[in-house]
Amino acid sequence: MAIDLFAGARVRDFQAARPWWERLLGGEPAFLPHETEAVWTLDEHRHVYIVEDAETPGGAAITLFVDDLEDRVAAIGARGIEPAERETYSNGVRKVTYRDPDGNEIGFGGPPQ
Repeated sequence: MAIDLFAGARVRDFQAARPWWERLLGGEPAFLPHETEAVWTLDEHRHVYIVEDAETPGGAAITLFVDDLEDRVAAIGARGIEPAERETYSNGVRKVTYRDPDGNEIGFGGPPQ
């Protein structure tokens, strides 16, 4: 059975939110299902999307585990977005958290250094 994962975040204003997410994820969406939704394909069968929901924005908590955490954080920083938090767990695993203006949280985790 094939499974595609779509992790989503609700945003108050799609047009205002899209540029922030493009900077965070490093480019244009892979596709636009309709005029107030954008989907980025991160890897085969793995997608992140934003969708306008003016009545209940925010509240998403998405974490992506990557093997190039420091390079990714540096690239995101070069696009003008800085992390809200940095953590290192007792086992050495690291997590860097970003928050969009609607309060959605997207974290990038990485293996111990």
